[in-house]
Amino acid sequence: MSTQTQSNNVYSMYKQNVQKYFENISKITPQYFQAMTQLQEECMKTCEKTINASVSVQQEFAKKAGITTEIPEAAKTAIIDTNKQIVQANTVNNQFVKTTIDATVQNFKTYNDNINAFAELNKNTIQSWINPITQKN
Repeated sequence: MSTQTQSNNVYSMYKQNVQKYFENISKITPQYFQAMTQLQEECMKTCEKTINASVSVQQEFAKKAGITTEIPEAAKTAIIDTNKQIVQANTVNNQFVKTTIDATVQNFKTYNDNINAFAELNKNTIQSWINPITQKN
């Protein structure tokens, strides 16, 4: 973190504190994203293992109880087709979310590229308001 001298000017203090805040965020954000990624991976593994264990127990029970597990061809086809549609819908949804995120990132980049122009426009507007006042005094 950079060393900064304390100032009595409200704007200098504001800038220093905002800078410290964003320096801190810049340090912790990658750690946060890594932790969230690890959490998501563990959650997916846990879900998959839970489902597989449940199916395994059910399969073992059905086998020992002599319950038939054969399903009609039409039901098999319906299950496979439904699963394909779910996977396809999930893929389309993920593409939509990714496109939306990419567009949002681009909007932020555009705003960041133009923020100095906005600030300059605001300064000019303020100056045009102040000029008539200061000329009268």
